[in-house]
Amino acid sequence: MEENTGVGIRVAAGIFLTIMLITIVVIITISSQDAAKQGQTKMAAITTQLSDTEYQTYSNTVLSGSQVLNAVRQYMNQEQFGVQVITGKQRGTKGTFYGNEFVLDGTLVSKVLDGKNDYLSSAEDQSSNLYINPSGKFKSSIVRDKNNMIRGIIFEQE
Repeated sequence: MEENTGVGIRVAAGIFLTIMLITIVVIITISSQDAAKQGQTKMAAITTQLSDTEYQTYSNTVLSGSQVLNAVRQYMNQEQFGVQVITGKQRGTKGTFYGNEFVLDGTLVSKVLDGKNDYLSSAEDQSSNLYINPSGKFKSSIVRDKNNMIRGIIFEQE
């Protein structure tokens, strides 16, 4: 009978230790999932911030016309993105869109119209109304949509 009691105690101890081990594994798994979710959230924020730094050069700064031409060449072929340039001859109009045209609702982009506009050769033709004077000064600003994604750059000649 003493052998049966000893065996029973060992079996009970084994079951107890197994339950403890399973509980510890579950607790560690749950806490690591929370940490992983927090890490993913932080990485998403950092990624968004890094992708926006590319455009911060154009946030309320004054640039030369040659810098504007370089920006047009760089960004005019991006998806869901447009560059709007308003030269001195176009003051009072919506100017010219390079790449995709975007529609503003106040200060936010409400729509990006597909249809690549390529007036780059006219932007370099001095006789054209679209001419971007390389030595001219342009005030730049970036525009975002309701999701806070950058959808375009506006350059307006001073």
